[in-house]
Amino acid sequence: MMDSLPDAIVNYILSYNNNARDVAVCNCVSKRWKDSMPFIRSLYFPRSSFDNHTGQEHPDNIVWKMISSIVQLEELVVYTPFSGAGLALWLSHAGSSLRHLELRMDNLVENQTCNEGPSKLDCINAAKNLESLKLWGVLMTHPPRWDAFQKLWNLEIVGARMEDPALSAALRACPNLTNLLLLGCEGVISVSIDLPHLQQCKLDFYGLGNCSLSLTSPKIEILEVQGCSWIRVCESNCLKNLSIANNAGRVYMVDFGKLEALEFLSIRGVQWCWDAISNMLKWASDVKHLYMKVEFTGDYEALQPFPEIDFVEFFNSHPKLLKFDIHGAMFAALCQKNSLKHVDSGFVIPCLEEVMVAVRSPLNAEQKMSTLESFLRYGKNLKRMVIKILQMKSSHSSADDFFDEVYRFSRMNDDIVRIE
Repeated sequence: MMDSLPDAIVNYILSYNNNARDVAVCNCVSKRWKDSMPFIRSLYFPRSSFDNHTGQEHPDNIVWKMISSIVQLEELVVYTPFSGAGLALWLSHAGSSLRHLELRMDNLVENQTCNEGPSKLDCINAAKNLESLKLWGVLMTHPPRWDAFQKLWNLEIVGARMEDPALSAALRACPNLTNLLLLGCEGVISVSIDLPHLQQCKLDFYGLGNCSLSLTSPKIEILEVQGCSWIRVCESNCLKNLSIANNAGRVYMVDFGKLEALEFLSIRGVQWCWDAISNMLKWASDVKHLYMKVEFTGDYEALQPFPEIDFVEFFNSHPKLLKFDIHGAMFAALCQKNSLKHVDSGFVIPCLEEVMVAVRSPLNAEQKMSTLESFLRYGKNLKRMVIKILQMKSSHSSADDFFDEVYRFSRMNDDIVRIE
């Protein structure tokens, strides 16, 4: 069938072949198929590309031969091990045409000396026209020797050991980023990001959870931050989706200003200072989906429970809330004895459609049941309530009594309430 097609169509079809092994196999089929090699636009070398390699030729040279046969390579993905010298050779040929580059660097534990050739990071500078750069397993303790990547809009670094000056230098070389992902990055202490076009940003800093972040990006719409204790976002008028978590440390300070466009807010962690929590709730008054899973408050070492939160005041302050995921401490704070003491006859929760409550303690069972009932009583548009009964540490009979009450409540409102 392929034999009857014109050369141009054969070349066009085979140009979409990107797996390196498949490309090599096609080259062995016929001279006609081999002649399509220059028209390939994308090459992908999986991790296992050279697992069974028994030849004397170094894998770097094999990759080079394939790349050098291509006229205009636009995408290169290399997961198999390679050297800095090999990468430099590849990019000397294909650097000007590459639009997307993805590399598994595997140099986290390297102690490179001058005699070992160019650093892998520095070699990337040859790909001046990159639009997307993804790096895995990166050692970035020294600033990379990069000129400005003016066309780069997407930068993703996963699994990195880096120091502050090196990260700052890398970001300065990418002034037009719209998407930034730093995932599983270790060694960062203070991060300052000033990117005027940035729209999506995900930061995951590994370690003690005591990093500080300053972000100046007036177009930012999606921001996810993990591992920071101090967070300042200078301009947040466009922010629609915000997630802040700190699994290892404490969140001491957040500074956002009014979050007028915010639709989704998630705050998670073991301990947040109460000022940080209350400020986030105040700024996010128009939020539509709120997820809260913070176990304790307290400004210093001592872990403290949340102060009492007035049920009526909370929902009056968040009139657009459609979905509420509430775990542990926040639910307990809404269940205090005075929370539902003064309810105006006209009070309703106008927009709430879905509530997910996680309960881990039978303490204060009467108030907890009253709060659950209040969601149904005042949530006129409530369509779904999910109650998660987490493993209760108490062996007292009160745990069984509380579960019985929750079960009875769900049976009476089985069209809305479900237990998980």
